[in-house]
Amino acid sequence: MTHGSRENGSLEIINKKVVIGPDRLTRFERARIVGARALQLSMGAPVLLPLENFENKSPLVIAEMELRAKVLPLSIRRTQPNKTYQIIALQRLRDIQAIREI
Repeated sequence: MTHGSRENGSLEIINKKVVIGPDRLTRFERARIVGARALQLSMGAPVLLPLENFENKSPLVIAEMELRAKVLPLSIRRTQPNKTYQIIALQRLRDIQAIREI
């Protein structure tokens, strides 16, 4: 594990493993990602999955399916009170909600 310094006084944790927080999406992160992606889709962003798979073509449903398929090119920044943070690719986090629904 190494630390990278930033100009605003915070430190970035550079590590392959998830060091800050759980190794899964929290319900707050999940809600934020699905909501942001649904907004992008409603504004005309391209869908990252084939549309033939969807009965309901609602942006919210499509955003949920994209999250479950792990095709979203997004990262999450988790910050601690001492200003250290870690940027985690969405593909490295488990989605407990999707596992519960199966």
